[in-house]
Amino acid sequence: MNRKIFFGVVICLVYVTTIKKSTAQIIRGIASPITLQMGATEVLLKDYVTDVSIIDSISIHPSMKKNYVAKSDKIVILPNPTKVPALSVLRIWSKGKSEAILVQKSRKEIKIIAFDPTGKEYKKVFIAGDFNSWGADKTPLNFNNGKWIGILNLNPGSYAYQMVLDGKWSTDKNNKDSVSNGSGGFNSLLKIGKPFEIFPSIMTDKLVGNTVFIKPVNRMPSDTIIAFLNNQTLESGAVKKDSSGFSIQVNSNAKGINWLRIFSYNRIGASNDLLIPVVDGKIDTGFVRKSKYNMAMYFALVDRFNNGNKNNDKPVKDKDIDIRANYQGGDLAGITQKIKDGYFKDLGINTIWISPIVQNPEIGYVEYPEPKRKYSGYHGYWPISSSKIDNRFGTDAELKELVAEAHKNGIKILLDFVANHVHEEHPLYKNHKNWTTPIDLPDGKKNIRIWEDQRLTTWFDTFLPDLDYSKPEVINAMTDSAVWWIKNYQLDGFRHDATKHVSEDFWRALTLKLKITFPDKEIFQIGETFGSRELIGTYVNSGEQDSQFDFNTYFDAREIFASSNNDFTKLKNSVYETFSYYGCHHLMGNITGNHDIARFISYAGEGMTFNEDDRKVAWSREVQVKNPVGYKRLLQLQAFNLTIPGVPVIYYGDEFGMPGAGDPDNRRMMKFDGLNENEKQTIEATKKLVKLRESSNALLLGDTYFLKAAKGEFAYMRHYFGDTKVIVFNSTDNPKTIDIPLPFPFKFTKVVDGAKLKAINQNGLLRIEIPANGFEIITLK
Repeated sequence: MNRKIFFGVVICLVYVTTIKKSTAQIIRGIASPITLQMGATEVLLKDYVTDVSIIDSISIHPSMKKNYVAKSDKIVILPNPTKVPALSVLRIWSKGKSEAILVQKSRKEIKIIAFDPTGKEYKKVFIAGDFNSWGADKTPLNFNNGKWIGILNLNPGSYAYQMVLDGKWSTDKNNKDSVSNGSGGFNSLLKIGKPFEIFPSIMTDKLVGNTVFIKPVNRMPSDTIIAFLNNQTLESGAVKKDSSGFSIQVNSNAKGINWLRIFSYNRIGASNDLLIPVVDGKIDTGFVRKSKYNMAMYFALVDRFNNGNKNNDKPVKDKDIDIRANYQGGDLAGITQKIKDGYFKDLGINTIWISPIVQNPEIGYVEYPEPKRKYSGYHGYWPISSSKIDNRFGTDAELKELVAEAHKNGIKILLDFVANHVHEEHPLYKNHKNWTTPIDLPDGKKNIRIWEDQRLTTWFDTFLPDLDYSKPEVINAMTDSAVWWIKNYQLDGFRHDATKHVSEDFWRALTLKLKITFPDKEIFQIGETFGSRELIGTYVNSGEQDSQFDFNTYFDAREIFASSNNDFTKLKNSVYETFSYYGCHHLMGNITGNHDIARFISYAGEGMTFNEDDRKVAWSREVQVKNPVGYKRLLQLQAFNLTIPGVPVIYYGDEFGMPGAGDPDNRRMMKFDGLNENEKQTIEATKKLVKLRESSNALLLGDTYFLKAAKGEFAYMRHYFGDTKVIVFNSTDNPKTIDIPLPFPFKFTKVVDGAKLKAINQNGLLRIEIPANGFEIITLK
């Protein structure tokens, strides 16, 4: 191919087949990409095909070899690393029909770590960082020729790390690159791979009838295009090259909701992906507001949200339990009341995640670690039943009313499901003690809260036995329980607690059972995992969960937005890394916070600092917003979450700026009245942002392009055909005029909050004045 042409196209396609209802599809749902490993890659076919016996054969790119036994449930792919393209297709055949899965080349690179001890002697040296979940003894280095040597295989990106020298943590004195650790100190910084900006980038240009026009954004145009309608590749004649890019014609009589997915690559690597809805054979850009990409989620901690029925108030009568660790009266009726009052609709929320509601114990328990405080199970995470609703939260009828009222108002309900453990009073444990992992390790140590080294076996406390999912009978019992909740109460999905502490065998069994039991119901599953993006990404695929909370991006955003004049380069790279792991149109949860960490405004409003222990602060003082600038900074975080790809998730109270240190101070009783002026302004601005997102195709499905990332200045663009939004942040304490280079000339239409737009010229430069600690969302055309 002539590399000098403006935009070359090779179509990697076979033919078009009419897409039928889900019961006739080979692959259930939209197939998540397969990411190759540096060596052999094992693909579990049940992640994609519920009945593998229908598979006749599998074909892959000629640069790869495959080990596949007919009718088996897995295939092993062996790529030739020098010949495998950045993107290719694996095709599954059944009865003369095929469906395809995108295959992504491994992006990992080998990095040699050479630590010079500079004359000092050490017995053991380890490296710990983002790449190994900060495991102090996971990655050893070996002493050789005066240096400690280690080899890492890492995806492109930036990784914070420290050296562990005979058990003592230290930055790498041989590396001058460092980054804040968010707690007043620094970590060393390891940079892997090429800058994200040099990879090819494409965008939607215009839509004419059922033809999509695509153009390149940078000077590294793609050579090859792969396009799917659901899981079928388009025929070669559907894609044409022209002087400005290429066009894709959708010719389909496929009924129902379908998705056009467009991928491209060149010799450098893969580009961003594009996502376009097709309804009943016609491209329908407005449909996105009816899809899961329009979710705006709210997390209501049931006991602390609203007391709708005082007759079920029953805190544990125990003087050793502080009121902050006891039941305070919130219940299902309280959530229903707020749905009826229009609170959620007024806020723009269409999905509510409710904390666990199964029966918890009637008495309190002392936690294992010091200082051994006593708690009740008000939070719901100590189940003594898998089906009975806690009598302090409500009844069977009240949950059904809540779900019915939510659905009547266009709101989905996700239930927090606890699969990792049960309480010692749970019948499952009483009757099957062999269904749990041992609490005593071979060395005599208690296997409690050993989060990394005993990730799949550790107990959360002495009274919370960890379930052993190496036993099929345990998987079957707990997946049956989850299915029962969906079926009995018409719930719309789950938030899964402690995902990384549960075997992937369980998640795969649950998702397969949900697909089979509810073939025509879209069930959304989002999980909780603290760890590296690589670890989190192992749970996000067609066979396990739709999504996880993006804690990595949140912690980077918190560090940047919670104080003034930080360098936004780190946050830009963080979002790029999220794209590289989960795709540019992912469904990862963009959180404002949650019930396990101090509230954002506690830092942003200077009520506490990052170098304090948030759990100790929670018991020593009631954190308040000391500096009103915290509300502006909170709105910056909200604006960020609501304008980047993913699912925005508002933790209750964050819509107006409720403060709080760690648990339990971050779980105060919600307040609906008596808001101060700053809180009133914050909630009104939050409503405006949520509703702006819902009304904008660009903010829901748009392509994302970073325009500027510097100290105190941040700007990016979301673009979807004729809808273009530019989001600009000023994190300094003074008004600032910011110059923003645009990839193409645009005309100014309007700003959201009346910032001073000074100029937008034909050379593609936008100049705007942003208030101190402020932001603006600009509409261009």
